[in-house]
Amino acid sequence: MFGHGLVLGKFWPLHAGHSHLINTASEQCERVTVQLLVHPDETISLETRAAWIREIHPDVNLVTGMDDVPTDFEDPHIWDLHMAIIEGLLDSPVDAVFTSDDYGAELADRLSANWVQVDPGRVDIPVSGTAVRADPIRQWRFLHPAVRAYFCRRIIITGAESTGTTSFARALSQALDCPVTTEYGREYSETRTGGLDTPWRTEEFTLIAAKQIELEDEAARASTNGWMVGDTDALTTTLWHERYVGHLSDAVAAIAKDQVPPFARILTGDDIPFVQDGLRDGEHIRHVMQQKFRETLAETKEPWIEVHGSPEERLNTALEFINSLK
Repeated sequence: MFGHGLVLGKFWPLHAGHSHLINTASEQCERVTVQLLVHPDETISLETRAAWIREIHPDVNLVTGMDDVPTDFEDPHIWDLHMAIIEGLLDSPVDAVFTSDDYGAELADRLSANWVQVDPGRVDIPVSGTAVRADPIRQWRFLHPAVRAYFCRRIIITGAESTGTTSFARALSQALDCPVTTEYGREYSETRTGGLDTPWRTEEFTLIAAKQIELEDEAARASTNGWMVGDTDALTTTLWHERYVGHLSDAVAAIAKDQVPPFARILTGDDIPFVQDGLRDGEHIRHVMQQKFRETLAETKEPWIEVHGSPEERLNTALEFINSLK
C-alpha cells in the first residue's frame, strides 16, 4: 500500500482507460492526486474535463494546470520543463506514479517514486483519447454517461404552435432508437399558477429554459448509440418569451447560449392544419411565428432543415438530412 499516488494526463477526453488507471491508484494508495494538464490549443475546455473527473472520481485530489510544453520523451530539457509544472502542482512528495505508457518509468524516477504500470499496451481496455476524438460514437462503450452527454449527437425539433413537433420528435427518436425529451414548457403551462390567462413573467421562461437543458442532458447521458432527440430547446424558449412577454430576454438568451450545440435542428413546417388542444392560442400568428423560427435558425451556426408533408415524408426528409451530416 502506497501513501500518495499520482496519475496525470490530458484526459482529452476522459475514458474508461483513464478511470481504470485512477481506480487502480485509489485501490493501492491512501491518497491519490490526479493532475489534469491541458494545452491551450486543445478543443475540450479544462473546466469541462475537470467536471468529468470530479463527478466520476470524487474521492481523488484533482489539481489542474496549463502545459504548453511540447512532448518529446527523448529530450531531457523538455522533461525538465514538464517536471517544473508537475512538481509545482504537488502539495507533497508522491510514493507511486501510475501510468499505462512507458514514460511512467522516467516520471517515477524523476519523482523518486515507484512506477506502477497499468494495462500496458491497453490490452484490457483498448481505447485512447485519440481514438475517441476521431470517432466518439465508435468508442461509445468506453465513455461514462457524463462524457457521452458532451459527444452525443443532439437533434432538436422546433417549430411554431401546432406544427407537429412532439409527434415528430417521438417518431424520429423511434427511427434513431434513442431517447427523446419531453417539452417542459408545455408541462409547465398545464400546471402554472393562474393558468394561461395570467401574464407570463421572465423568471418562468428562465426556469423552462434551464429545465429543458437539464432534460436534454439526461437524455444524452442515457443514449446508448450517440443519438438523442429534443422536443424543443432553450433557444426555442427565447422565442416564446418574445411571443408572450413582448421582447427578447437577455437572461433566457444567456441560458440558451450555454446549452450544448445541437448536431442539427429540424423545423416542423406550418403546412398542416392548426389543432386547438386547449393550451394553444396562437393560430392567428402561427405563420408569423414560423417565419421568426426560420430567421432565428438561419442566424445559428448549426445545420437545420424545415420538413413538410405527411408524417412519413417529414421523417424521410429528416433522416436523409441527418445522414448527409454524418
